[in-house]
Amino acid sequence: MTNTLPAGFNIAAVERDTGLSKDVLRVWERRYGFPAPARDANGERVYPPEQVERLRAMRRLMDLGHRPGKLMRLPLEALQALPPRRRAAAAPGAAPDDGSVAGFVELLRRHDARGFQATLQHRLGRQGLQRFVTQTIAPLARAIGTEWESGQLAVFEEHLFTEATERLLRQAIGSLAGVREPPRILLTSAPDEPHVLGLLMVEALLALDGADCVPLGTRTPLPDIVRAAAAHRAEVVGLSFSRAFPARRAAALLEELRATLPAATALWAGGEGVLRLTPPAGVLLLPTLEAATAALADWRAHQPAAQRAPLTEDLP
Repeated sequence: MTNTLPAGFNIAAVERDTGLSKDVLRVWERRYGFPAPARDANGERVYPPEQVERLRAMRRLMDLGHRPGKLMRLPLEALQALPPRRRAAAAPGAAPDDGSVAGFVELLRRHDARGFQATLQHRLGRQGLQRFVTQTIAPLARAIGTEWESGQLAVFEEHLFTEATERLLRQAIGSLAGVREPPRILLTSAPDEPHVLGLLMVEALLALDGADCVPLGTRTPLPDIVRAAAAHRAEVVGLSFSRAFPARRAAALLEELRATLPAATALWAGGEGVLRLTPPAGVLLLPTLEAATAALADWRAHQPAAQRAPLTEDLP
């Protein structure tokens, strides 16, 4: 029996019909250009029936192990012809808290908050902060993002990962001791960028290398970034962009900030959101954590020895 579809669905109806959350639908729209809803007189999204049919088929295939990025390019007929691609099931009794990316994800799926946090803490103690950031948190964050976008993790499960990880990184950064050396790096994000995890990851690595980091958190207006850089006498301003941040918007923000910062203040932009950018003049793009630590080493290599003396003075 064929369902009779109305002229269009609002986003709440699509969520109920397909099982894909509103957040996932919006992220797909920004990243992949699909779905591509029309807008009604009130500016609300209206999804044509044929798009809802494709979304239904995609959700069914994701439940069978397919990834959304590959499904986006296929028409409905091709989607309907795809065979299952199930992921291997865990062996009965297998421990999900083995410290692997899959183990962490499984703990989130089981809603084992205590187990997730304890395993994360144990991993930090075993690896040390540098390896913990680069070998555990970075790949885990990518995996969590993919699972959430594909509808395999709920929003509250992704939030548990983010909250537990951010709390642990802040504690680890706060425990670092030692003399700080230039550059003084102001770390923040653009006004429309709420994600802080990338900032904490890069702050951890830069602080381990002795940089004097000044974290401002997220969503700082550009004029306040400029004022803060002057107040803290920052040699570098670093912004983080998540992969969901629109590339055109990021480029415009960086160009505006570069034009208002002093020429002597370096401007770095990092995170997966810069992968699609052409570097604006005077802006250094750092798409990986390794690129951030390399930029720090390069900055120090090109500074006179007198300007690289340890920072011992208190700020006024």
